[in-house]
Amino acid sequence: MLIEVKGIEEVFHISEPWYIESCIFSNEHQQLDVYVDIRKGARFSCANCGAESQSVYDIADYNRTWRHLNFLEYPCYIHAELPRTDCQNCQKVHRVKIPWAIKSRSNFTILFDAWIMTLAKDMPMSAISRLVGEHDTQLWRILHYYVDNAIESQDLSEVTMISTDETSSKRGHNYITIFMDPQKKNVIHVTKGKDSSTWEECKKHLESRGGQAEKITEVCMDMSPAFIKGAKENFPKASITFDKFHVVKAVNEAVDDVRRKEQKTCKDLKNTRYVWLKNEKNLTSSQRETLDRLKDCNLDTAKAYRMRISFQEIFQYPREIAPMVLNDWIEWGLRCRLKPMVDVSKTIKDHYDGIIRWFSSKLNNGLLEGINSVFQAAKRKARGYRSHKNMVAMVFLLHGKLDFKLNK
Repeated sequence: MLIEVKGIEEVFHISEPWYIESCIFSNEHQQLDVYVDIRKGARFSCANCGAESQSVYDIADYNRTWRHLNFLEYPCYIHAELPRTDCQNCQKVHRVKIPWAIKSRSNFTILFDAWIMTLAKDMPMSAISRLVGEHDTQLWRILHYYVDNAIESQDLSEVTMISTDETSSKRGHNYITIFMDPQKKNVIHVTKGKDSSTWEECKKHLESRGGQAEKITEVCMDMSPAFIKGAKENFPKASITFDKFHVVKAVNEAVDDVRRKEQKTCKDLKNTRYVWLKNEKNLTSSQRETLDRLKDCNLDTAKAYRMRISFQEIFQYPREIAPMVLNDWIEWGLRCRLKPMVDVSKTIKDHYDGIIRWFSSKLNNGLLEGINSVFQAAKRKARGYRSHKNMVAMVFLLHGKLDFKLNK
């Protein structure tokens, strides 16, 4: 079926000296084929140096095909010969730039790329593959092209603070570490693993994008010895803040250890784990009744719970008073004779400076925890991303705030 093509170039974003010669809809293949040609005597700018009005040297490809956005519910393909110019300025032969696709060797148009990038933010690549009828390997290549180019264009010259956290990349002990700028709230680097070398990788990436390690004044992390080592070695001028949510989590885990041990001899503690770990405002009515009945009893778990509540309240004190209150809590913990609480008190004492630093920096990993939850949900929906490179690309796509220049 031949379709009238008069004035249809604008619909397909075909610009002079290119023009649409014909549009043919195939009932047999259920697709629209758009055939594009160039005007006789057409001249092009050099794809390498930009010199204008270069004549056609020869035809590199006589039948190149690009997948375009669907025509209604049918796949649409653009077909064209791909000429080359013999540039008089740079004295080289180059393929011309085509207006509907970014790379002369790409199999897809710019608008098709944009569609895939948009879908990838909300759908697994396998589902997109089924929707558009293209192999997911081809679609991953689209995503990697734009993400890689956007990362190359990152400007990290104004970064002065870094927050970091690790997240599991797949089952087992496989992790990626995410670094973000807490001021601009965007991911700046993602690397494999969760050891001290991840900080070295972050420093290299930062400095390759205009940043300076000496300008980093604050870093926020959990109390991982590897992270502490890496941060001190690569950003020696930065003050360390330990994420308060990880610190509170350590205290919560100690409370739960006390409960698990005591419930062996106290039936009242059976199935009460979240009674002691939730904040009181988040308890159900039955959990609140249980807490009211047990929290003032002479139980080790109740004592540990009161210590937890007291510890959380420290973060509400002003900066001038908090250090003294935290010291008092540490002394209480060291004397309490509950081994898990004694151990966590020692941990807090060893990391005292980084915990107190929160009262000045106010840094935390709340945004990173949110990024982690979004990434894990997307990963579960996709049933994994198969490769580390795919995972990194998805993190940047979802949270990198990158500039994807689809028209370059």
